[in-house]
Amino acid sequence: MKVEHDKGLKRDIGKIGLLFTGVGSIIGSGWLFGAFEASAMVGPGAIISWALGAVMIGFVAMNYAELGVMFPVAGGVIRYPHYAFGSFASYTSGWITWLSAAATVPIEVMAAVQYASSYLPWLMHNVDGVLVLTGGGIGVSIALLLVFCVINYFGVRLFARVNNVVVWWKLLVIVLIIVVLVSLAFHPGHFHEARFGGFLPEGPAPIFAALPAAGIVFSYLGFRQGVEFAGETNNPQKNVPFAVIGSIVVTGIIYILLQVAFIGAVPDKLLSGGWSGLSFTNEAGPWAEIAILLGAFWLAVVLYIDAIASPADTGLIFTALSPRLSYSQARVGNAPQFLTKLNKQGVPWAGLIVMFVVSCFMFLPFPSWAKLVGFITSGTVLSFGSGPVVVAALRRQLPKQERPFKLPGGDVIPFIGFLCANLIVYWTGWDTNWKLFVAVALGYIVLIGHYVFHKDRSQIPPLQMKSGWWMLLWMAGLALLSWIGFYGDGALKLLGFGWGELGALVWTIIVFVVGVRNRLTPEEVVSTVHHTHIDEPDQKGAGE
Repeated sequence: MKVEHDKGLKRDIGKIGLLFTGVGSIIGSGWLFGAFEASAMVGPGAIISWALGAVMIGFVAMNYAELGVMFPVAGGVIRYPHYAFGSFASYTSGWITWLSAAATVPIEVMAAVQYASSYLPWLMHNVDGVLVLTGGGIGVSIALLLVFCVINYFGVRLFARVNNVVVWWKLLVIVLIIVVLVSLAFHPGHFHEARFGGFLPEGPAPIFAALPAAGIVFSYLGFRQGVEFAGETNNPQKNVPFAVIGSIVVTGIIYILLQVAFIGAVPDKLLSGGWSGLSFTNEAGPWAEIAILLGAFWLAVVLYIDAIASPADTGLIFTALSPRLSYSQARVGNAPQFLTKLNKQGVPWAGLIVMFVVSCFMFLPFPSWAKLVGFITSGTVLSFGSGPVVVAALRRQLPKQERPFKLPGGDVIPFIGFLCANLIVYWTGWDTNWKLFVAVALGYIVLIGHYVFHKDRSQIPPLQMKSGWWMLLWMAGLALLSWIGFYGDGALKLLGFGWGELGALVWTIIVFVVGVRNRLTPEEVVSTVHHTHIDEPDQKGAGE
């Protein structure tokens, strides 16, 4: 079965351009906060958290590398579950994916504005100890969001070129930080001396809790861009695996080196209360304060500039992603058809407008970066979690389908990827996860409204609950595990450290088996894929 690219989308992103969409998305606000948050939670053992996060997300991502080459379409994270399990499964995955992506844009914009408030104090003010946007700050944030939309409106070629330049800047700044801090101050004793609490001052449990809470997994989730833009790259068979896996490898090395530099550079006086008592007074961020304490004022200036450029670039990327997700939902019939409208540059402009309006409403005084990041992390990983099950199902449904990139070992890597996704959601904690599952429930209300009020129900695909009901089982079990588990405020802690992880393993086995067994028939898969694609000739371009 031959699968063509979506009609109208331009194939203007080259190999490096696709890689840099992932790298640029990964290096956003996460690195500006993550090293500090992880150090305060774990201590020097945060190095393990960053390495573990890269490995776990890598196992999830490898499944999408296989899928992205088989089906090089826009919004693949939404459409792949539709191929294997039908409409209900794709809607469930797609709703939380779109919501997480749309929320990421204002988060990154707010991060950039917050750093700018260091020298433009009228942008934000303090309300009960929390920095929130002023009226002027909201206006600047909306204007910045509008700039992102304008850049994306004029096509993926312009977007890729702008992104490539900014990513090179971000990489150079990070290398500069690592080299300068290691040269100015590096205290090996911070990694092991008892007076600082040793390598794991709080024990092993925070290593795992920090993955979602400190923004570590959030930082790696940008790998998805290699999949989401698969329909707009000129050689998906080579470019998609290169971008998906390469972005995690490159940024994983960078983040580990950043964490090492941070731990070694923290002045001793800031560790008088141990790593858990680590705090900074500089609202512009810990990296800038360390640079100032070490006398490198010029580096602090560079950091102030990058603290705007890094999250702004990630916001630009997610501005491009969000309309492609709504486009995919509409293509499979789970959203209004006007969201499939493309301009002359092949950009889903209707979805871009919807994203702009929704994101503007999200400029609210969120309680903390870490809490909101935890929500997005759990939601995005939950939507990604279906990918490994899709891989296992499609290998049984379409065994003869050409797979230019195929994972070895049968179901081993898909199962490990599914387990990693479930563990990350579990480690996020009940205080965040209950909000996520409420958001999923609200999504089903929206779905009901779509079916009830749609003028022509013949254009809406059947829900196919027979093959998609296992997703309800999956999420219900995760919610229960999170509630009775060890992590987060409000959790009953009936399962101690280790027992909850064992429960997640058992639940992963059950859901993986049930999901694969309830897959669509091969004939239904072929019909679904053909129904949601329109053949078109290649439209090659140069985007590197």
